[in-house]
Amino acid sequence: MKSPQLLLAVALVAALALFPVAVHNPYYIHLVETIMIYAIVLFGLDIVVGYTGQVSLGHSGLFGIGAYTAGVLVFKLGASLWLTIPAAIVITAAFGALLALPALRVSGPYLAMVTLAFGTIIQILINEMSFLTEGPLGIKLDKPSLFGNKLDEREFYWVVCVMLVLSLVFVHRVLRSHLGRAFEALRGSPVASDCMGVSVYRYKVYAFVISAGLAGLAGALYAYSEQYISPNTYNFELTVLFLLAVIMGGRKTRTGSMLGAAIVVLLPKLLDDIVMFRWVAVAMAVLVVLGAVAGMKRGKVSLKSAAIPVVGAVALALLSFKLQSMADWRLSVFGLITLFVVYYLQDGIVGFVRGALNMKSRPTDDAESEDPSHLPAISDALSVAKGGGGELLKAQGVLMQFGGLKALNNVDLVVKRGTIHGLIGPNGSGKSTMMNVLTGIYQPTAGGVSFAGESVVGRTSADIALSGIARTFQNVQLFGEMTTLQNVMVGLHHTFGSNLLDVALHLPRYKRENLQATARGMALLKFVGLDTLAHGDATMIRTAFYDGATYHDIAERASMPLGTVKSRIRDGLLRLRDCLGVTA
Repeated sequence: MKSPQLLLAVALVAALALFPVAVHNPYYIHLVETIMIYAIVLFGLDIVVGYTGQVSLGHSGLFGIGAYTAGVLVFKLGASLWLTIPAAIVITAAFGALLALPALRVSGPYLAMVTLAFGTIIQILINEMSFLTEGPLGIKLDKPSLFGNKLDEREFYWVVCVMLVLSLVFVHRVLRSHLGRAFEALRGSPVASDCMGVSVYRYKVYAFVISAGLAGLAGALYAYSEQYISPNTYNFELTVLFLLAVIMGGRKTRTGSMLGAAIVVLLPKLLDDIVMFRWVAVAMAVLVVLGAVAGMKRGKVSLKSAAIPVVGAVALALLSFKLQSMADWRLSVFGLITLFVVYYLQDGIVGFVRGALNMKSRPTDDAESEDPSHLPAISDALSVAKGGGGELLKAQGVLMQFGGLKALNNVDLVVKRGTIHGLIGPNGSGKSTMMNVLTGIYQPTAGGVSFAGESVVGRTSADIALSGIARTFQNVQLFGEMTTLQNVMVGLHHTFGSNLLDVALHLPRYKRENLQATARGMALLKFVGLDTLAHGDATMIRTAFYDGATYHDIAERASMPLGTVKSRIRDGLLRLRDCLGVTA
C-alpha cells in the first residue's frame, strides 16, 4: 500500500476509534456500530458479486445463521465471546459450503433463485425450530464480557471496530494474493481460467465460503449489538439492501463497501426528517453537477450521458422543498435514489468519483507491489523440453459428435516431445473442436486422448492444464480488468501452494512463492519483449495484437516505433526456437 493511502487508512481508523469519545449519544454510537457490522458483510459479498461475478440473494440467511449461532450459544450455554465469534464464523462458512457446492453448478438467474430459496428456508427454519431458536419470540442476550469486564455500548463499539479492521486486512490480503487473481479471472473469462489450471467451480466455492464466514462474523456481532434477534430480521429485504449497498458503493473496492453500508443504514434514517432530507438532496445535486462538469472537462463524460443524472438530482432537490412531510413519500424517494444510483452510476459512487476526478487507479496486487530490484534472477523463464523423441500427446480414434453432426471422425494425432505441430485445415474442418477435446472443454464421444502416458478423457480443463496441457485461444482471452503482469501470474497460479492462512498472515511460504512467481512472470514478459508493458492495462495488449492487426497497427496501439515492433516480434520467435531447441 502506498504511503498516502496508508496514512489515509490510519486516519480513518483513528477517526472511527475516537468517535465514541467525541460523541456520547448512545444512538449515534449504535448507528456507526451497525454501519461497521454491515461493512463486514459487504466485504464478503463483494468477493462473490464484484470479483467472481456471481449474484447471491442468500446472504441475509448466512447473516442470520451467524447471529443465531451466537444467540443460541449464549442463551443455552452462557458461552463467552471467545467461543461465539469463532463458532459463528466456522458454522456459517460450513453452511456457505453446503449452499455453494450444489448452487454454483448453475449461474445467472438460476443461481440467484437457488440462493434466494436458501435464504427463505433459513428464515423459516429459524422461525419453526423453537426448541433451539425460541421461534417467533426471538432470543434476548446481553452485551458480552471480556477479560471479566462486562462491556457497555462504547466498549463493544471498539470490539466491533477491531473486528472491522481485522476483516478489512484479511480481505485486502486475500484479494491481493493469487486467490484474488483467481477470483477475478473467473469473472473475466471462466473458460480461459479453467484452461490455465484455475478451477472455476472450486474457486467459486472458495469465494462463497470466505464470504459466508465474514457474514457469520457480522451476524454474531449484530446479535450482541442489538441484544435481541428474531426471524423477521433476516428477510429478503435485508438481502436486497446488502446487494444494493455493494452496487451503490462500488464493486471491487473496500471503500465502496463501507460507503454502501453507510448509505443503506443512514439514508432511511435521513428520510424520516424532511429538513435533513432537503440538506441531503441539495448536497447530492451539487456533487452530481460538479462531478458532471469535471467529467466533461476531462472528456470522460459526454453532455448527453451527464444530462439525465444532473436533471434528476436537481429535480429531487427541488421536490424536497415542495414536500411538507416524508411520511407518505419515504419509500418512494428511497426507491428513486436507489434506482438512480444503480442505473446511472454503474461503477458505483466510488467509481463515479474516481472517473470524474480522473483518479481511476490501476489494479494492483502483491505481484505488482514487488520491487523489481529485489526479484531473484531467473536464468531460464521457460521449461526446456528434455528427453526429446518420445510420444507426449496421443489421440486415437477420436470421435466428436453433436447430434447427427460428426465434427471429428476417427482422428489420430501424435505429438512428440520437443517438436512443434501445425493443425491445418479449412473453416469448419474441426480444428477448434480438436483443441477443445485435447484440453477437456469437450469430452469425446468415442476414442482416447493420453498425455505422458495417462488418459485425460473425462478430466476437467483445470486438471488437464495442471498436468501440463495449456492452450491459448483464437480470439484473445485476456482478463481485461487486470494488468499484463497479472494476466501472466494467472498462468503461474499452479506454482502457489499457499493456503488461506499463509495468505492472511503473510507467512514466509506465501512471500517466497509470490516472489518467485513474480520474478518468473517478469522474465516471461521480458522474453517476449513486453516487460515494459508489465504494469499496463492488458486490454491494450489485446487490442494491439488482435487477429488481423498489421505491424503498423501494433506500433500505433502499443506506442512503439515500427522498427522496434518488428525486431521484438522477430527476436521473440528466434529466442523461442533457440531456447526450446524445437523443430517444426
